[in-house]
Order: sequence, then structure tokens, then C-alpha cells
Amino acid sequence: MVITIHKALAAEAGGVRRCLASAFEPFRYQYTRGAFEDTVPTVEAIRERMAHMTVYIAVAGTREIVGTVAYGVDGAEGHLRGLAVQPVWQGHGTAERLLRAVENDLIAAGCRRITLDTTDPLQRAIAFYRRNGFVPSGKVADYFGMSLYEYVKALA
Repeated sequence: MVITIHKALAAEAGGVRRCLASAFEPFRYQYTRGAFEDTVPTVEAIRERMAHMTVYIAVAGTREIVGTVAYGVDGAEGHLRGLAVQPVWQGHGTAERLLRAVENDLIAAGCRRITLDTTDPLQRAIAFYRRNGFVPSGKVADYFGMSLYEYVKALA
């Protein structure tokens, strides 16, 4: 099936939420309640995110949102949030395509680096980030009672 990548519309917030829920459900028991609710926000919260960040989606065929990512820009730095791919679509290049779309936008916006935050349970995601040039910055923050690790990548 053909996967297309495009910027999400507010009307697609429900599909974004379903994608996030599908991708993060296997980790729910490893997250605190607050961390999970922030990682898989309500449709209303996703619409709010869309008002302040750019959200990309990966769509299978013409309907199903199978991947998503959001990003924001602050000066010369872009920040990634909520990169998720439904489990059945993982390992097929969807995450790479979403990441490339974001990186292309950030380079065009003049950003010199990109950051993201992740948690210990997401070891497969951490391996993906490392393969794609992200390295730990050493910054660790509290995320609703969990450790949140920052990763950074220099952009060309």
C-alpha cells in the first residue's frame, strides 16, 4: 500500500490521536499516568498542538493515519515531539520518511540543530534516533515522575 506524508489538518486530529494511542499503548504500564496522558493527548489537545506546531502524518492509501510527528521552531533550533508509527507499520520506513520531512522543513527554516526528548521504555525508538544521527545531550528532566532524556542532532 502507498504511504503519503503531508501536513495534518485540524480535522485529522482524531486520526493523529488514534495513531499515538496505537503506538504507545504497549508502553502504557511503563509510563506514569500523567506521562501517558501527555504522550497520548486528547483530540482537543492535539488541535491545540497543531495551532503552535507543525504536525505531519503518514497516511496509508487515502484514509488511515499510520504515523505522525510534530515539531516546533525556536530560533536556530527545531524540536521534535510525538514521533509515532502504528506497530503494524513499524520497520517499513515510515518513521524515516516523517523524520526527513521535518528535517527538510527545519533546514529550510535555517535551523542548525534538532532536539527531541524520550523515555527509557522506548528503547527501539532510541535506537532509531541514534541510527539517524541523534546523540544524548546529557540533559535529563522530570516528565510526570519519569526521566526524560534529551537527544540532539546537528543539521547541515
